[in-house]
Amino acid sequence: MSLIRFTKMHGLGNDYIYVYTECNHIADPNDFSIRWSRQHTGIGSDGLVMIGKSGKADFSMRIFNADGSEARMCGNASRCIGKYVYDKGLTMKTDLTLETLSGIVGLHLHIGEDGKVEKVTVDMGVPVLADTTLIATADGTLENAPIDTLDGVYEGTFVSMGNPHAVIFTKDCEKTDVARIGKQIEFHHLFPERVNVEFATILPHDVIRMRVWERGSGITQACGTGACATAVAAMTNGLTGRAVTVVMDGGSLDIRWDESDNHVYMTGTATTAFEGELEE
Repeated sequence: MSLIRFTKMHGLGNDYIYVYTECNHIADPNDFSIRWSRQHTGIGSDGLVMIGKSGKADFSMRIFNADGSEARMCGNASRCIGKYVYDKGLTMKTDLTLETLSGIVGLHLHIGEDGKVEKVTVDMGVPVLADTTLIATADGTLENAPIDTLDGVYEGTFVSMGNPHAVIFTKDCEKTDVARIGKQIEFHHLFPERVNVEFATILPHDVIRMRVWERGSGITQACGTGACATAVAAMTNGLTGRAVTVVMDGGSLDIRWDESDNHVYMTGTATTAFEGELEE
């Protein structure tokens, strides 16, 4: 038996179990994530985030969904890692780099009056609008194109923010059966590696209401990469300007797609819920 110290954190309700692997060894992260993400018999979370050292960046992260599958990138988790490493004194830098399976992302930490991280801006990099490995179309693109389901045809736009997203604009996403439709699209034959699904409604003043079905986790309160993908899809379709606020079930993120470097920048909060120890 070994003792594993963990921190439960969330970005707008998108909650994970955070473990610093330099001090805590997890032999089988897939199994760990499945067992401890359970609501009634575990800690309850959307998955596991492992924070470690990196030879390429200030820190590294690996993310495992609640079903044990490994994700390549998570915007909400990136913000939480920024808060974790600063608040715990692992760094004094307010501009950090983070190694992910999708590449290295930059973090800018906004420090509050209490000396702790209040918000984090994440440089999410350049969005990918074409990728034949992630979407099974001839040119690897999907822009307002039909996706057939058992409940009808939905028009989706493909955007990858380090992980694949299908963004669907509706008149009222509050009325969408996110669980039923989202699950069908996640496993649709168009997406060989499955896909995250966002249902979004354009509101006045460059505000987007969005609900999300995450690949491997189901309905979550928020999704950082999903908010970025939704913003990019709205912008490419001429529905909004280059800076928007995306309102999710767990709260809001400010998303900016910079014309000068083509990078997407996401700003939002990160919150520590509680800490504890597990015997493994």
